[in-house]
Amino acid sequence: MTKHMMLRALSEYMQAKGVDTVSLSDYKADENAPVRDYLLRRKFGSWNRVLAAAKHRFPIEVAPVVETPAPKPKKAKVEKED
Repeated sequence: MTKHMMLRALSEYMQAKGVDTVSLSDYKADENAPVRDYLLRRKFGSWNRVLAAAKHRFPIEVAPVVETPAPKPKKAKVEKED
């Protein structure tokens, strides 16, 4: 597997997860990771270089999270006793 193919697989993995970046410990823990972490680090030197190269060659497009405002609670009507 070439460096190019490894980066493409990593980029597609991160895009499928919906994240812009992934930590090394999270990537190691995931059994569905497309390429083993030690192979990536062997080719690029460090995890930060792996992520930088992946973002440069295959930009990851993650949909922005739109926060919807919580509905305001309705005020309870208070009846006055005369």
